[in-house]
Amino acid sequence: MSGARILVVDDDLHIRRLLRSALTRAGYETVEAINATEALAAAQTIQPAAILLDLGLPDRDGLEIVQLLRKSCAAPIIVISAREATDQKVAALDLGAHDYVTKPFDSEELLARLRATLRDGLQAQGATSVVEVGGIRIDLLNRTVTREGSELHLTRKEFAVLEQLARTPGRIVTHKQILQAGWPDAYDQRIEYLRIIVRNIRQKLEADPMRPALIINELGIGYRLSPD
Repeated sequence: MSGARILVVDDDLHIRRLLRSALTRAGYETVEAINATEALAAAQTIQPAAILLDLGLPDRDGLEIVQLLRKSCAAPIIVISAREATDQKVAALDLGAHDYVTKPFDSEELLARLRATLRDGLQAQGATSVVEVGGIRIDLLNRTVTREGSELHLTRKEFAVLEQLARTPGRIVTHKQILQAGWPDAYDQRIEYLRIIVRNIRQKLEADPMRPALIINELGIGYRLSPD
């Protein structure tokens, strides 16, 4: 199953390929930027779950980019840099980076740090990493959906929609909020597509898709995941 969207910011092609391979293997979706300009634009448009950021970019100092990203994007930042000086690490963390990994790095350690960062992000938002409703278990961290121990296959878009609802069970999530997360480039043009996705999710999760008890439609507003 495709995973969370991770923004990789590094001007070194070898490092980007290494990160892309490790992230893809772990089930994440990657978006790449090679400089600060691309990074700032991507962070605002794709709404990544996390950012892996090199400090040695060609157009701006990395510490400045940390500050700018913190102002424009809520995604946690893991700095991956060859700068080993303690003052650089402290500065990055003080400016808002969530973690700091020194190059060269071990891919498995980096993935473990990423998982911990995403878990912390869920907790900071007041969400639990596992939601259980109507016999369905939704694991937001590992991005799996199971019924009685058997995994249900959801597409990336289907999980993106379900994730928005599962973060706040019982609360209404508006069409706009869901679409901004799943379709950041054209969310205002996809209402009908969203309805199709919700219908597909109901076919996979609901005991009776024609009488949905898990994903409730709030007419003209959005949807909510029933906690009962």
